[in-house]
Amino acid sequence: MKKIFKLILNIVPRPILIRISFIVRPILAFLLKGNRFTDPIDGKSFRMFLPYGYGNQRNNVLSPSTLSLERHRLLWLYLQNETDFFTASMQKKVLHFAPEQEFYKRFKKQNNIQYTTTDLFSPLADVKADICNLPFEDNTYDIIFCNHVLEHIPDDTKAMQELYRVLKPGGMGIFQIPQDYSRATTFSDDSITDAKERAKIFGQYDHVRVYGMDYFDKLRSIGFRVEEVDYTKKLGATLVEKYCLAPGEIIPVCYK
Repeated sequence: MKKIFKLILNIVPRPILIRISFIVRPILAFLLKGNRFTDPIDGKSFRMFLPYGYGNQRNNVLSPSTLSLERHRLLWLYLQNETDFFTASMQKKVLHFAPEQEFYKRFKKQNNIQYTTTDLFSPLADVKADICNLPFEDNTYDIIFCNHVLEHIPDDTKAMQELYRVLKPGGMGIFQIPQDYSRATTFSDDSITDAKERAKIFGQYDHVRVYGMDYFDKLRSIGFRVEEVDYTKKLGATLVEKYCLAPGEIIPVCYK
């Protein structure tokens, strides 16, 4: 199964994968029913989660029902338990880059948010836009989600400046990225052009850098106030295992 999933991820373009997943997802959820692991996004439980990864495959990480990964489930739990995202009585304006399908329909249905999605390529995007040149006014959004996007952007400084510009004063942004916590500094090398070599070094063929622990300070240099939230520590080992989370993953919660 791991080899099949790896082959599909590396051959089929992401927009097509998104469309196919709507058909495959209910079949997988039915076949893998059980009670070992639970997806907190929809509350459904399974005997196993699916493997995932463009290079090295991780076991029990992809939920059969929502197709969420560790980072998605962690973000959901954080929003649910630590913020008023789902319960605020006053409507908030939310901008979501490259919207993940496990969130898309659920956020769309929320009456307490005005929800806008954006991306250059995603079929789920309301607005086709370049993150380095956004077509939105200054100080527009109360909340911005931009998760696993910046590692694809050559000029991530400009992208961060645009995120800061369109976020309202007092607003919150969550900008998750794949991060090597053992690295003090971010690594990039544009001379590496072979797709297989880039996947080996950067974790995915279309990533342009590996972020280190200096990522948070770079966000601060743009003007954000950044909280480095290790939410798995607060949840504890039992829930981390139950929800198939990545122990020690840090959520970058940014404020303007």
